[in-house]
Amino acid sequence: MAKLDVWSKYRMNSGHEIPVLGFGVDSATVYRNESSSAAGILRAGVPRSELFFTSKVPPRSVNYKDAKACVDESLRKTGLDYIDLYLIHAPYGGKSGRLGAWKALTEAVEEGKVKSIGVSNYGVHHLDELEEHIKNIEEKEGTGKGGVLSINQVELHPWLARGDIVQWCEKRGVLLEAYSPLVRAQRMNDSRLVSLSKKYNKTPAQILVRWSLQMGFVPLPKSITHSRIEENANVYDFELNAEDMKQLETSEYSPCAWDPTTSRD
Repeated sequence: MAKLDVWSKYRMNSGHEIPVLGFGVDSATVYRNESSSAAGILRAGVPRSELFFTSKVPPRSVNYKDAKACVDESLRKTGLDYIDLYLIHAPYGGKSGRLGAWKALTEAVEEGKVKSIGVSNYGVHHLDELEEHIKNIEEKEGTGKGGVLSINQVELHPWLARGDIVQWCEKRGVLLEAYSPLVRAQRMNDSRLVSLSKKYNKTPAQILVRWSLQMGFVPLPKSITHSRIEENANVYDFELNAEDMKQLETSEYSPCAWDPTTSRD
């Protein structure tokens, strides 16, 4: 894989770039952190061009009308001129709701309110549904008119590697953001992690972040502690070899958070 550092970025299907390690701002209406997140960073004097701000349409708003309102509300609350990435938080709302919310996000891109769009917690059947919808719109209205899928944000770690979703996204150039990449600290004493931690003189958390990076994901390790944030970012001076990566392969399907990817709504 290409050599990565803390400033590395990936280019999304939209043509815009995203930081390889998620220390931009991942917010959502449902988190109630949009205003505070943006205000804190802007107060610190971070140039807008160096800020990558993400927000999401909450599960109860997955429909056209509410999703459009969410985008406008995000802009109002943050005071930003645009949102870098807007996601549908979960595949709820039924087919009409999901596709309506997607239409709203597509229009937000056309209007310059949002740069890139994507989904979160989408299983393969949800992705297939969206892909078919985009193709149908493009056949009628032209290339790009159905929206460009750039991101699928799902829980990803060695105990939930989601091979089917990963394969679907990689085939289409859709980047995977990995939330809960540290498994909410539930696996830090796992013998495989402990042995790799000793081998590389790194913490188990750093091993997990490095695994995620080498899988080609965009990991989103959460922490409010400055020292932990620095620790999570200090993962570019070593590389797991093929044997190490094989050691972290498990046959488990063990979410540590919710799992809407299985929803049949």
